[in-house]
Order: sequence, then C-alpha cells, then structure tokens
Amino acid sequence: MIEETGRVVAIEEGAVWVETLRKTTCSSCSANAGCGQGLMDKIGVGRQRGFVRVLSDLHLALNDVVVIGIREDLLLRSAVLVYLLPLLGLLAGALLASSLALSEGLVILSAMVSLFASWLAVRWHCRRSENDPARQPVVLRAMLAGATGQQ
Repeated sequence: MIEETGRVVAIEEGAVWVETLRKTTCSSCSANAGCGQGLMDKIGVGRQRGFVRVLSDLHLALNDVVVIGIREDLLLRSAVLVYLLPLLGLLAGALLASSLALSEGLVILSAMVSLFASWLAVRWHCRRSENDPARQPVVLRAMLAGATGQQ
C-alpha cells in the first residue's frame, strides 16, 4: 500500500475529500545541492495542495488528519496503461506503415494516428472503470490529534 497523509475537507456518504500536500523527492536526491529543481523545492515553489476523493467506512469529521492509501499493483498497472500503451501504439503505427513501404510522411502520420487512437482507448478504459471501488484510494486510519504530517 502506498500511503499519504492528508486532512479531511469534505464528507460524503461512504467517502471523504482529503487535502494532501504534493511533495517532490528532491530532498533525498544526491544532486540536490546543484539542482535548480531542488532549490525551488527548498523555497516552496511548486508545492500544491491536491484534493482526492477517498472511500471511507470510518466516522470522520472535518479537519481530521487521515492516512490514505492505494494499492501498489493498481498504481503500477495504471502507470503502464497511461504511459506505455500510447507509446506502444505510436511504435506499432510507425512499424506497420514502414513495413507497408509508405513514404516517411505517411509513416509519421500513421504513428500519430495510432498514438491518438491508443490515447482514446486509455481514456475510454479509465472512464469506464472510474467508479469501481477496487480502483479507488481508501482511508487506512485516522491520526491522533497533534500527529499531523502536514506543514
């Protein structure tokens, strides 16, 4: 389970909206001292608050600090779907057009059309499964008062 701490900002039946602070991993990088992104992270530029709808069967109140989680295998499959499938579509379109001995312009056009078609397929799949409870983040536990993980 991948975990993140957040604060409850809204309550629905069977779910809550949680505000989290988006952080980078720059503080753990060995090139942190000489990196522009690391400097921006130190002064707080780029930090944003994110709002996530999270399933919960706990009795929570506004401003409760909670730990939310999402399954690692779900995150990995989603990353493959969103990043790898369109890339494979692009390559497949280019290879197919190239194997048909089409001109370079048509190979590029075929690759772009395949990329767009793959993106549409990913979008369709995501929209179809967006309300599946097995694919939603969940509240793992509520934190004790004073034990916030937020800044």
